[in-house]
Amino acid sequence: MDAAAALEAFSRHGGRLAAARAAFPAAPQPWLDLSTGINPRPYPAPAASQAARARLPDPEALLALEAAAARAFDAPAERVTAVPGSEAAIRLLPDVLGVRRVAVAADTYGGHAEAWRAAGAEILDQPQRADAWVVVNPNNPDGRTVASDELVASASRRWTIVDEAFVETDPQLSVAARAGDGRLIVLRSFGKFYGLAGLRLGFVVADDRVTAGLRARLGDWPLSADALAAGQAAYPDTAWAERTRRRLGRDAARLDRLLVRAGLTPVGGTSLFRLVRAPDARATFLRLARAGILCRPFDDSQLLRFGLPGRPADWARLAAALSGDL
Repeated sequence: MDAAAALEAFSRHGGRLAAARAAFPAAPQPWLDLSTGINPRPYPAPAASQAARARLPDPEALLALEAAAARAFDAPAERVTAVPGSEAAIRLLPDVLGVRRVAVAADTYGGHAEAWRAAGAEILDQPQRADAWVVVNPNNPDGRTVASDELVASASRRWTIVDEAFVETDPQLSVAARAGDGRLIVLRSFGKFYGLAGLRLGFVVADDRVTAGLRARLGDWPLSADALAAGQAAYPDTAWAERTRRRLGRDAARLDRLLVRAGLTPVGGTSLFRLVRAPDARATFLRLARAGILCRPFDDSQLLRFGLPGRPADWARLAAALSGDL
């Protein structure tokens, strides 16, 4: 794979390690994946018991998980629907809502526009003429935010879908407590903040119509036993969440300092990822990839996104690669 093809392949989303190994076969192993915004020090979630894995999940376990999530989100339990990852909800909502003019910012998570375009919707830049407005808050990849009052007011005029995939780092931004009022829908992700993206667990907070539509499409057993067990343990553990927020803030500041020393300019992000600008961003991406470090390039040739390293060895490896010592 040549350089242009590699950049195009990895600009859609992060986390494609198999593709990275194929594109850069001479890179040292193991790969250090900094291409996503996933907490590198995950919650120590218990696995489901062998008995739970051996049977279909109980409906009561799903309800218990949704109740635990609702308490964490400060939302009514009857408005919370568990889904196998918030990506599943992104793909299902166009069919549930059935609208045809949707406002999605160009510089946000691309899966939203993909889902609505696949459903035949017209994608607009501004919400004024749209029947639905999709907002990622805080935004991926630049971390910009939209005020809660603006989101709530929008929901009185149109469907307003707020993707809060990274809001766990700053819970005061959340409008989940208001979801279901008017036409406000909130998406929440478990895997990013809790560092367990492979479990595929997310939630939709919405009114009865949306909840019923999602449940009808998901069926009786939307989640695995392991996802149920992890979520029920993690959401009540507020002490872990508070410690993790503080640690992520420190690590994000540390990453900024490391990137600045390498001549990269932080321009946004959250405490789970940092967006940087550099005139040679594409060359930097390729140099890191050849060193076995995957970050996230963009169509904008001056931007890169970095997730947080986890272990001390990972921090040292990134510092060496950025300085040209690898």
